Amino acid sequence: MSYVLIVGAKSDIAKAVAREYAHNGYDLYLAARDSDELVDFAKDITTRTQRVVKLVELDIVNYSSHQTFYDQLDEKPLGVISTVGYLGDQELAQRDFDEAKKIIDTNYTGVVSLLNIVANDFEAKRAGFIVAISSVAGDRGRKSNYIYGSAKAALTAYLSGLRNRLHDAQVQVLTVKPGFVNTKMTADMDLPEKLTAEPSEVAEDIFSAQQSGKSILYTKWIWRYIMMVIGLIPEWQFKKMSI
Repeated sequence: MSYVLIVGAKSDIAKAVAREYAHNGYDLYLAARDSDELVDFAKDITTRTQRVVKLVELDIVNYSSHQTFYDQLDEKPLGVISTVGYLGDQELAQRDFDEAKKIIDTNYTGVVSLLNIVANDFEAKRAGFIVAISSVAGDRGRKSNYIYGSAKAALTAYLSGLRNRLHDAQVQVLTVKPGFVNTKMTADMDLPEKLTAEPSEVAEDIFSAQQSGKSILYTKWIWRYIMMVIGLIPEWQFKKMSI
């Protein structure tokens, strides 16, 4: 069997990614807190694809549990996909460091803790792939979400270094930078339709990019150029803007 481990498996993007990989012949580990909530979803995938789907309990911010979690997998995965994300409340995070810490620990520290373990295994085997969802929010800090954005920026830098480290071991590291995506996390936002992807689109893009050995994926593709333009705005002007 060829297992792919999906971390943060209760999110809309994670579920779409799970469907995409199962339909393409992969068995799955779905890892999340309260993973029993995924029982019906897992059964549906198995019914539709005849692939094996195993649910595993994982708390991404319980760092001390990560080594045991990975060691106890029945069969080590050939790939790991982190879809972990917590947007949080920017205004609350500015007043209450507990919220800021939750955003940082969920989006960055916890993911690094787990991926370090995975990377050591894949490097030793000289095989495997790692995919992690960062965000275009990490390309430049904005006042509306800069704590979330800073955590994603840190993750992007981590993945870049990890990719450099694992290149000689023939381990692929793919950084995924979604723009707007129509999910529960963005349900209260008024998103521009033409710039907003559906989770199924993101999943298809991830599978295609991973299979073709890419290093960085913007999804929708237009976000690469949007962020390129935003990155060219001089800081003296950018600091006055509300975007």
